[in-house]
Amino acid sequence: MPWFLLILGLLAVAAWGITRLGSVSAVEARAMLQDGAVVLDVRTPGEFAADALPGTINVPLDHLHAHVASVVPDRATPVLLHCQSGGRSGLACKMLRRMGYARVGNLGSLARAAAILKGAP
Repeated sequence: MPWFLLILGLLAVAAWGITRLGSVSAVEARAMLQDGAVVLDVRTPGEFAADALPGTINVPLDHLHAHVASVVPDRATPVLLHCQSGGRSGLACKMLRRMGYARVGNLGSLARAAAILKGAP
């Protein structure tokens, strides 16, 4: 097998793994929403302005560490994250857990987050 195919395969597996980081089911996400979860969109401000989901708060991934405490000061508050494809929100989940946020879930892509939030009570 040529080395570049092996590298492409490894990159594909790594990308899939990142999008699954902290992934929650629709049932888990809805339970977190009932418990007062804050929904953060970690896309860029431009992406957020073009297609924001109602009730979500934009904290871009590259500003998350510096600004999340002003948006979610209580680290016991449930936090749900999403982005365009699920990769950035997966990384954000990992970051928030390292910062001491106890209940963090990855909604994944914008489309998946929209579907879950629409079905939320």
